[in-house]
Amino acid sequence: MNILQACADEKLFAPWFKTKSDWLAWMAFLAALFALPMSPEMLAVYQQCTGRTEPPTSPALEAWLICGRRAGKSFVLALTAVFLACFGEYRRHLAPGERGAVLVIATDRRQARTIIRYIRALLHQIPMLKRMVERETSESFDLSNSVTIEVATASFKSVRGHTIVAGLCDEIAFWPTEDAAEPDYEILDALRPGMATIPGAKLLCASSPYARRGALHDAFKRYHGKDSPVLVWKADTKTMNPTVPQAVIDQAYERDPASASAEYGAEFRSDISAFITREALDVCISPKVLERPRVDGVKYSGFIDPSGGSSDSMTLAIGHSQLSEDKKRSIAVLDAVREIRAPFSPEDAVAEFAALLKSYGIRIARGDRYAAEWCRESFKKAGIEYRPADLSKSEIYRDLLPRLNSGEVDLLDNQRLATQLLGLERRTARGGRDSIDHAPGAKDDLANATAGCLVYLTSARHQPVYPSMYSWSGQRMGAPRSGKYDGLITEGELAGGFATTIGRH
Repeated sequence: MNILQACADEKLFAPWFKTKSDWLAWMAFLAALFALPMSPEMLAVYQQCTGRTEPPTSPALEAWLICGRRAGKSFVLALTAVFLACFGEYRRHLAPGERGAVLVIATDRRQARTIIRYIRALLHQIPMLKRMVERETSESFDLSNSVTIEVATASFKSVRGHTIVAGLCDEIAFWPTEDAAEPDYEILDALRPGMATIPGAKLLCASSPYARRGALHDAFKRYHGKDSPVLVWKADTKTMNPTVPQAVIDQAYERDPASASAEYGAEFRSDISAFITREALDVCISPKVLERPRVDGVKYSGFIDPSGGSSDSMTLAIGHSQLSEDKKRSIAVLDAVREIRAPFSPEDAVAEFAALLKSYGIRIARGDRYAAEWCRESFKKAGIEYRPADLSKSEIYRDLLPRLNSGEVDLLDNQRLATQLLGLERRTARGGRDSIDHAPGAKDDLANATAGCLVYLTSARHQPVYPSMYSWSGQRMGAPRSGKYDGLITEGELAGGFATTIGRH
């Protein structure tokens, strides 16, 4: 029995396809995926969505679905997973005691739960398939034919160690970047070796499109519209799911045409681009330097990215400024970073950060303008003056970029920080104004604190009036004698005899 026959069988999947016309495009896709005969209507949809003229003559071992939101991608992935797991015969390719895995990879736990519900319904509501379930957990189903259907969240660590008969990747363009700068490529590279020993193992990746980068966009550029063993299917929401009200789509286009074009029109966004390149970042990282201890006589600065403790991390970066080896420019050096991941107690986090700041001789620190009054009061109790930044996050990132590109910063070898910096995106709004932020589902708490620290160390408008390269007498030296100087001169200090030094500067 092939998958189209199973979808038409009342004892199998037919109850989920009551209105045949609503599922025409999906039936055309399944026919293309498994190289099954197509009706003239299905062939027309196939040609529209693939850019090809002739239908495939052999099943696709790799397929990419680029479809708008609410198109039905997650359900079709669940359906395909159940069909491949229940109707495939893989035991002759498995060692004694080994199980084949149909691995469904979701963006996050919420998306994983959605797919699990689809799979559970397909297995439990069909008596013949329900009898195949030997064991069930919250994330997997062991079947009697030595196959396990397992749903996992996107991480290259979670896919290793499996013998994979099929890998199905949901919303691959939006996978989180917590443990890799390019999680789509990392996970695909980890998946493919697990499929190598199973003839006919399928890799199916589905997603709404996003920026013009990553594995999804790469597959589109390489294979869409070309006769190839790799099937690329690109279709807007209405093509795949005619039941979505046109008014909903029209309203989305009216609010934000660029976003709606991707969300419902399945077009890759042209208003989003990578902000920092790997090449520029690698030049600025000191290999194997995880943290730098305090050096007497050096003036340090700190920048804090606060959090309420429920969802985002609270982060701190400490650095100092020094002259380059050729004595012609100033280099911002990152000395220490800290991240406290949610959930946590904000009071405990403030106490920990205050202790670290004091250990570097810092009594005044800048920070994000988040809940400024709360931050001021909390850090004041811990002996630190908290000053909200006068630059927005986008402005800080904007000012960091030329420093990175010119090699005027010296970063620690911190993979999580590097991942967050590489994940930053530049977005151009309708008015032409750029904003810089993390991608959907990603984080930038460490990047924000680090960028703030480095930018305020090297920004001309925020340089100390009394520069670190002069001594109290105006002579050049490596750093001021006091490690407590915060870069700001008070009226009292000015009256105390700094006028000569300032004049020389």
